[in-house]
Amino acid sequence: MKKLFTSESVTEGHPDKLCDYISDSVLDAYLAKDENARVACETVAGKGEIFITGEISSTAEIDIEEIARQAIKDIGYDDANSDMDYRTCKIRVNVSKQSPDIALGVDKSQETKQGELESEGAGDQGIMFGFACDETEELMPLPISLAHKLARTLAKVRKQNIIDYLRPDGKVQVTIEYEDDKPIRVDTIVVSTQHKSEIDLNVLKKDIKEKVIEEVVPKELLDEKTKYFINPTGRFVIGGPLGDSGLTGRKIIVDTYGGYSRHGGGAFSGKDATKVDRSAAYMARFIAKNIVANGYAKKCEIQFSYAIGVAKPISIYVDTYGTNTIPEEEIVNKIYEKFDLTPRGIINYLELRKPIYRQTTNYGHFGKENLNWEKVIKF
Repeated sequence: MKKLFTSESVTEGHPDKLCDYISDSVLDAYLAKDENARVACETVAGKGEIFITGEISSTAEIDIEEIARQAIKDIGYDDANSDMDYRTCKIRVNVSKQSPDIALGVDKSQETKQGELESEGAGDQGIMFGFACDETEELMPLPISLAHKLARTLAKVRKQNIIDYLRPDGKVQVTIEYEDDKPIRVDTIVVSTQHKSEIDLNVLKKDIKEKVIEEVVPKELLDEKTKYFINPTGRFVIGGPLGDSGLTGRKIIVDTYGGYSRHGGGAFSGKDATKVDRSAAYMARFIAKNIVANGYAKKCEIQFSYAIGVAKPISIYVDTYGTNTIPEEEIVNKIYEKFDLTPRGIINYLELRKPIYRQTTNYGHFGKENLNWEKVIKF
């Protein structure tokens, strides 16, 4: 049976991703000076203005406005007429300390208070999913893998002046045709990229096809039936926060598996690792990837659930979609035996107190090299 599946990615200049990047930049700045900082940072971007809020408890003193301006500069926003200028945009900061009610459960877990376990509690209740499959070398679904590579290449050709008329904002979609659950070809590619006003649309379409798409997508996946929609509206000059508002945590499907796997609903950016929305999702990906990498399944989805103030997960669920080579119950037992899934256990195992989060913000939190939750171990 044939079917189509589509995933989306966005460039680092997308308004929501701008906000994610500022929030993760603030987080890294605190962790660089105080590894025990508790950070929950949210950013809103609008026309000519950035608003940063949230709850932060730390011994470090950070110039949040300066961090934000540098982040906006890093992305390439320097023109208030088309998107935003890091030098002149207004930045407002309204940050308070973490609620003492939350700290009660995080500092000492319910199990610690009962003398069962010495550990911090989860920073919130929630469910987290991890996923892996053997469609790509990085064990990610092919649609989101290609979408991220295309979006990243859009930024690369802009920053290296390979296509010198591009601006930071952009979006990508990739539709893959599957046959019997195996990817066989690219059906459709959609690219919408911000550009300077003087460029001819036909030149842009030619450049994007030759210097982005054909540089990224394997030739064997493209054929005469592959459809291309490049800037289908015909014009994309006004972009970034001038064209649309941005908000931290609004691209959770882009950040994970492109809709190919379920999502628990919690965003990642701006949150330190005591927030299991982030740390447990990273651990779930790590375990799912290693289940596939070790040959226990060709496809695997894992769910963890947590309660605020409770250290250990309430439940663990594993679904291998019938591709498992050992019983799923045995896989669950291996997880319980090998891994400490308390917040402290995850933080220590994946070394999550380091300022590593800006590198995760864009083009997906999974499938990248040099991240501890992407390592393959004997499992």
